[in-house]
Amino acid sequence: MQKASVHLKKGEGRTLKAGGAWIYDNEIAEITGDAEDGGLVNVLDFDGYPMGVGFLNRRSKITVRMLSRKADTTVDEAFLRGRVQAAWDYRKVVGETDSCRVIFGEADFLPGLVVDKFSDVLVVESLALGIDRLKRTILRLLCEVMEKDGVHIRGIYERSDAKVRRREGMEPFKGFLSEPFETKVPITENGVKYLVDVAEGQKTGFFLDQKYNRRAIQRFCKGGRVLDCFTHTGSFALNAGIAGASSVLGVDASELGVTQARENAELNGLSDIVKFQCADVFDLLPELERRGESFDLVILDPPAFTKSRSSVKNAVKGYREINLRGMKLIKDGGYLATCSCSHFMVPELFAKTIREAARGAHKRLRQVEYRTQGPDHPILWASDETSYYLKFYIFQVCDEK
Repeated sequence: MQKASVHLKKGEGRTLKAGGAWIYDNEIAEITGDAEDGGLVNVLDFDGYPMGVGFLNRRSKITVRMLSRKADTTVDEAFLRGRVQAAWDYRKVVGETDSCRVIFGEADFLPGLVVDKFSDVLVVESLALGIDRLKRTILRLLCEVMEKDGVHIRGIYERSDAKVRRREGMEPFKGFLSEPFETKVPITENGVKYLVDVAEGQKTGFFLDQKYNRRAIQRFCKGGRVLDCFTHTGSFALNAGIAGASSVLGVDASELGVTQARENAELNGLSDIVKFQCADVFDLLPELERRGESFDLVILDPPAFTKSRSSVKNAVKGYREINLRGMKLIKDGGYLATCSCSHFMVPELFAKTIREAARGAHKRLRQVEYRTQGPDHPILWASDETSYYLKFYIFQVCDEK
């Protein structure tokens, strides 16, 4: 059956032509043929030039998500197997596969789909109507591809409970896509053991994108006093603990997160060294300063302070405040690891905010390194959808001299 077609307005589709994967509703001149939301459409430029194939959803501002830039693409099981095989082959080359992101949406040319692997369990997040209809086939093919390498998957859990699904005309959902299993899944990363709660943890249960950043802070910890802010389930704090820190304090506002962090500390035999406190970081940092506390390493790993362009100004204030307060707690010559996971906090703005914080704290920064998300979260150049959402700096912090 002939696919329906989406025709772009003259002068529109600039992002698509530059390598992007989305077409917004205001870029479309008309839709012809029998077009079903969630179905596949040909994408044509204003003059009829074929630009590829994508999923249509008129209920979403992102009206088309591109699946292929080849107009003659047939989306069948063989096509999907090729996409899945390529994603898995890439992970085998770039990093450890015991726990990793196996499919990263647009960066793996499967728009709207995220699949994380925690040991022998997969956790899937489906955020687009078109890919949602194919997810079970994709997951079956993924299991088959991994099985060929001797990697057996015992269970799959879906965490498509983000509110953004409603923009696609779908209800949030979470639950088993396989036979039920114990949802606290043991993994080991960087030598640290964790119980990942795939049912109740944030997002898919654990932030795999920081794997190598967590490893990077280990060399600054031996014999030192460490403060880990926004610790979530204790991942940075525990990396500091196994690296030989003399004491570690992890802080988070979530009681559930702190409880899980304490369980993880016990799992690693670090309960005497790595302690956790449930508190608001914005309140605690000034309190620690008033008490005259100081640390050899301060880690700032906050949640995204902005999820839209309209709230960037307030986010800047938040990032500036925690970085200024954090720097004031660092001993002369100590270290700061600071990051932002907000897509809208662009790298240049984040760097500017840190500079302002250092000026306010009367500190001088010497950059040790700048990092982004791990390679299992690949950045597809020219595609803003996969760009550097995670910015991670390590600085030496010096008193003004």
